[in-house]
Amino acid sequence: MSDVLIVIPTYNERDNLPRIVARIRAAVPAAHLLVVDDDSPDGTGRIADRLAAELPGVHVLHREEKQGLGAAYTAGFRWGLARGYDLLVEIDADGSHPPERLPALLSAAERADLVIGSRWTPGGRVANWPRHRELLSRLANRYARLVLRLPVADVTGGFRVYRAAALARILRGGVESRGYCFQVDLTLRAVRQGCTVAEVPITFVDRTAGTSKMDAGVLFEALWRITAWAFHALSGPAPTGSRS
Repeated sequence: MSDVLIVIPTYNERDNLPRIVARIRAAVPAAHLLVVDDDSPDGTGRIADRLAAELPGVHVLHREEKQGLGAAYTAGFRWGLARGYDLLVEIDADGSHPPERLPALLSAAERADLVIGSRWTPGGRVANWPRHRELLSRLANRYARLVLRLPVADVTGGFRVYRAAALARILRGGVESRGYCFQVDLTLRAVRQGCTVAEVPITFVDRTAGTSKMDAGVLFEALWRITAWAFHALSGPAPTGSRS
């Protein structure tokens, strides 16, 4: 799996980063990891450098300031595409995405351009989330699915595998989305470009250390961008991507 790059964006994740790196290496020992740190004030970047010095296949990309989740992933993807990796993976540093499901996602990528670790497909679920947080996530996901006419159960899910050729096409022209709507943006692009999308059920577990980066600004960006994309597409045909 040296052709697999797992991209981990970080901002103030010093307590979580060593744990998630250890779990990923246990699940897929031969995969490479890239930590994309946005100059974390808590020293996460220094911890990432130490891990990279100690562990083969661990790399670090330092960025000068916090620019949002989407920008961090885009930088990591471009780093990986430039170095010839075949599969590029998104995973959060906080442990909410179970690395133990990576073999299943990577296996599904043999027949799909995009694989989503899905909370809302049959067999998927969330654990330890407050009821209001789960309700908000379900409503946001349903809204995005309906207004964008996407044949995907978990449009907003951030645990993903992309095939490099498909990802290069998806990123062409640049990506403006900064927050969590980045996931919706790339899903929309993938489906409209005819990419094959597969979903693998996962159990999403709320973080146990650190603080969530979700705030009102992130939610507002997601709402207005999704609504704008929907209005822009009203006169066009429904997306044509397929599911496997």
